[in-house]
Amino acid sequence: MLTQTGTSAPAPEGVTLSENDPLAAFSDRSLLIVDDDKPFSTRLARAMEARGYAVQVAESVAEGVSAVESRAPAFAVIDMRLADGNGLDVIARLKERRPEARGVILTGYGNIATAVTAVKLGAFDYLAKPADADEIHGTLMAQPGERADPPENPMSADRVRWEHIQRVYELCGRNVSETARRLNMHRRTLQRILAKRAPR
Repeated sequence: MLTQTGTSAPAPEGVTLSENDPLAAFSDRSLLIVDDDKPFSTRLARAMEARGYAVQVAESVAEGVSAVESRAPAFAVIDMRLADGNGLDVIARLKERRPEARGVILTGYGNIATAVTAVKLGAFDYLAKPADADEIHGTLMAQPGERADPPENPMSADRVRWEHIQRVYELCGRNVSETARRLNMHRRTLQRILAKRAPR
């Protein structure tokens, strides 16, 4: 379901941007998030609104393309793999409608070939999930052709691994055996990981 959580251009009401924030240089701060992981997209939408973006959320390729057709945003954060297709279709349409838009592709299935395809289709950059709001904001604000500065406090390798396991576990309907098979991991090893708290 397409949801609008902010206005279409300026910063949301109550958000004041400092002069040092690169987003302040943009008169249009509309941001489209396309992701079918609702908890993730909800958290990201709130975090990006707090940073001054006017956020709209879509949960599918169809909704993303429809949002772009209705009013192409200045910024976009799009998941690669969606239930009804590939997020690259949304990026390609955004590039046609608004060539200067900055679109970032997110994926939990990162590889060089996909990154090259995403950029050729018009993605401004490419980030592997899980990516946090600071990293996404930094990437959207980076100068063309330059990489964003690395985050001050990135997730540890253990936390990234844990997040990936949790994501596959949820996608497998919380079925331990199926998750272990897909991760090529021993079932007991997986059970021990799932029983532990998330690493920092």
